[in-house]
Amino acid sequence: MAAAGGSPSIVEYFGGEDGYRCGYCKNETGNLSHGMWAHSMTVQDYQDLIDRGWRRSGKYVYKPIMNQTCCPQYTIRCQALHFQTSKSHKKVLKKMLKFLSKGDVPKVVSEEEPMDSHIEDAGTCDFAYKGESHVSQSELTPLGVDHTERAEDEDQDTGEKKEEGNVQKVESDSLRLHADKETPVPGEPSHSAKVHAPPKPGKGADLSKPPCRKAKDIRKERKLQKLLQNQTCTVEGSQLQAADQVFLLQNSKSKTNQPKTIEDFVFVSLPDDAQHKLEVRLVPVSFEDPQFKSSFNQSATLFAKYQMAVHKDTPSECGENEFTRFLCDSPLEAENAPNGPECGYGSFHQQYWLDGKIIAVGVIDILPYCVSSVYLYYDPDYSFLSLGVYSALREIAFTRQLHEKAPDLCFYYMGFYIHSCPKMRYKGQYRPSDLLCPETYIWMPIEQCLPLLEHSKYCRFNQDGKAVDEGRIKELGRVRVLHKRTVMPYSVYKKRRKGPSDEASVQQYASLVGQTCSERMLLFRS
Repeated sequence: MAAAGGSPSIVEYFGGEDGYRCGYCKNETGNLSHGMWAHSMTVQDYQDLIDRGWRRSGKYVYKPIMNQTCCPQYTIRCQALHFQTSKSHKKVLKKMLKFLSKGDVPKVVSEEEPMDSHIEDAGTCDFAYKGESHVSQSELTPLGVDHTERAEDEDQDTGEKKEEGNVQKVESDSLRLHADKETPVPGEPSHSAKVHAPPKPGKGADLSKPPCRKAKDIRKERKLQKLLQNQTCTVEGSQLQAADQVFLLQNSKSKTNQPKTIEDFVFVSLPDDAQHKLEVRLVPVSFEDPQFKSSFNQSATLFAKYQMAVHKDTPSECGENEFTRFLCDSPLEAENAPNGPECGYGSFHQQYWLDGKIIAVGVIDILPYCVSSVYLYYDPDYSFLSLGVYSALREIAFTRQLHEKAPDLCFYYMGFYIHSCPKMRYKGQYRPSDLLCPETYIWMPIEQCLPLLEHSKYCRFNQDGKAVDEGRIKELGRVRVLHKRTVMPYSVYKKRRKGPSDEASVQQYASLVGQTCSERMLLFRS
């Protein structure tokens, strides 16, 4: 694994003039995005890019043109440390536990749970790879230090300062929004309304009498009274003891009734006679890794089965080459840091092994501040387990685990939230979550964004009219360029360049990646 501070990111920018087919609304030319091919990329650069609305599909990194594309795609992140399991999430987790421990298979699959992959894009259409670079590696590496220094010296002499193509994975079902428990049902009396009408014979309780109490509560009250009567209260120590016991008894109910955490469901011990065994393995995406290599064929076969059943791909559209290009090729350079997770940063497959065979694979990137979900594919024979929801919940629990060793890592990125596509709104049910403002790149609570999205599919979420993109490009001359195996600031490259000016293209690239990334990454120029 490469250590932190290794090779810089090398990218080729392609612009975004052509519209292509939208996987959400099926508009043939409505989907518009900027794209670049990443020959290599550091995890910090990719973290900074996704915090400016970029996502990757294989080695292709793209950013929707938000105010023009037919279905604006807003980056969404879940605050994993504060995550609250909803009623429907608990239902999925309990269903898995029943299946593992007793072999229970639900007779009817609930329609309120998405049965498809929980992250946004779809299969392997050609568009994502239309800009694939054919630059030879010799042009990109190695970078001679002497070349770099010479170019930068030249810059100083002049007195200038030194320096998803969108593959749509469309979800097949959506989580139904659950009404809040406190919301009164229209036509029914509110809880505060007092109703004194006697019940009809044989129906309901007699409202003139006090409500029926649970035997457990009555027993607890008797125990409290007995405890207080039996205390002599002559010694100060025993007084304290009596008070402590009363306090504990009074509070025992509230403690036992605390909401269960996601870990209470995910990491619960199964009985010795459990019907099934589920093991989740984290495997680095690398053909040098023995686990990845040995499970590759099984994983690729499962991908093809999933794509054909769920996305109706033909066998030629989901073969081993397509699988490798889409879900195994990653530009991210693996990295280990002293304050990072033990597994390191980079791209991984989280494999779900049921009784010795893979039934699902979550493709994830582990980055400095988050776990970013790339894709999920699973065995359609096990769709009754709601593996899309289950794996998302497991990935949130995994994020919380990583946070214990890497304190900065505390978010779970779910890809894009697309409000204009009802099927994709279920991602907003993983609360609390935030959406990225497409103009100022600050995070806003999703509750504040939804009313705005109801009025317009494209929105600036930051309501402060004076706020601007703090990471915007300020000095174009400091953009780093790789030209003829030499690193140089754009100001030097501009003078050396022959032919028409490319300043407009470089300006667009720099404004999209921001000043910080533009000064760290190398923009390849032929």
